[in-house]
Amino acid sequence: MILQHIELSDFRNYTHAIADFDIGVSAIVGANGQGKTNLTEALAYLSTMKSFRGVPTEAMIRVGTHTAFVRARVRHDDGREVLIEAKLTTQGRNQVLVNRTKLPKARDLLGMVRTTVFSPDDLELVKGGPHFRRDFMDDSLVAFAIKYDALRLEVDRVVRQRNAVLKQSGGRVNNAVTSMLDLWDEKLVTMGTQLGDARKNLVTQLTPFITHAYEELAQRPSNVIVGYTPEWLEIGLEKALQQSRNEDLRRLVTTIGPHRDDIELSINGLPARTHASQGEQRTLALALRLALHRFISQSVGEIPILVLDDVLSELDPDRARALLNHFPVGQVLITTASELPLDAHITKRVRIQGGTILESLT
Repeated sequence: MILQHIELSDFRNYTHAIADFDIGVSAIVGANGQGKTNLTEALAYLSTMKSFRGVPTEAMIRVGTHTAFVRARVRHDDGREVLIEAKLTTQGRNQVLVNRTKLPKARDLLGMVRTTVFSPDDLELVKGGPHFRRDFMDDSLVAFAIKYDALRLEVDRVVRQRNAVLKQSGGRVNNAVTSMLDLWDEKLVTMGTQLGDARKNLVTQLTPFITHAYEELAQRPSNVIVGYTPEWLEIGLEKALQQSRNEDLRRLVTTIGPHRDDIELSINGLPARTHASQGEQRTLALALRLALHRFISQSVGEIPILVLDDVLSELDPDRARALLNHFPVGQVLITTASELPLDAHITKRVRIQGGTILESLT
C-alpha cells in the first residue's frame, strides 16, 4: 500500500497543507513542534480512526475551529486507487467518504488504509501497565481482521453492564442481582472466550516474528519469550466467573476476564518490564511493531505503510543503523529533526515549519 497524496485542513497546527509521496523512504524533516508528528498522525487516523497519541478527536482539530479534514489518496498493492476524505468535528459525528461515497459509519473505514506506526511512546508497550499491551493485542487483531473491532467493543460493553449491576447491588445478593449477573456472565463467557482465543492464537503466530525482529535490531541471539496465559482461559471463563463472583460483589467490579489480561514479555529468562535495560526495552518495543508489520504483510497479502515518528533519536547508533538496514519493502515515512544518515537511502524529503510544508525535494 502506498500513500500518494495527503491534504490537511484545520488539522492540529495545519491551516491547509498538501504533500505527495511515493514508494521508498520519505524523510519528513523539521524542528521540534513544527508539525511533523501531526502529519503522520493524520495518516494513521485514517487507518485506525483514532490518534496514536491517545487523544480525543477535539485535540486533533485546530484551536479556534470546530472541523478538520484529512484527504488522502492511496494505491493498493493490486493497483486500486482509493480516495479517502475524513471529517473530524467537535459538533456531531465524524464522517468519512470513500471515492466520494459516504460510509454509513466512520468505523467502516477500518482496513482500507493499513499503517504500522513506531513512536517514542511505544516504550510503554514494555514498561507500562497491562492496558498498553492489551491495546496492542486488540489493535493487532483488528489490523488482521476487521471483525475483531466489533468483538472488542462488545466485550467492553458487556463488562460495563456487568460492572453496573455489581455497583447497583452494593455488594448485597438477591434474586434480581443473581439473575442479572447470570445474564451478563453468559454473554461475557461467549464474547470473552472468543477474544481470549483470538489473542492466544495471535501471540502464538507473532512470537517467531518478534524473536527474529529483536535479534535483527539487537544484532545478537536473544531468548525472547512472549506469553499469553490468563488463568481464566485455562479453566474456562464460566468457571472463573463463578469462582470470582463473591470477590466481584465485594469489590463491585469484574475482577477476571479479557479486560484484565496481560502479555508476558521476557528477555533471556527475565521479565522485560522490570529487568531489561532501557535500550533492551526500546528494542523489544520496536520488535513488537516490526513483527506485527511483517505478520500483517504476510497474512493479508498487502504491505502496510510504515511510519517512524522520531524513533531514531531514541536509539543508540548501532540499533538505529540496524533498523535502517531492515526496512521492509514498500513505503516508509520517517519524521526527524535532523538529517538522516546516508545508509537510510532516502528517496524524498519533505520539510515542515510551523504547520507549513515549505518544500518537497526528491
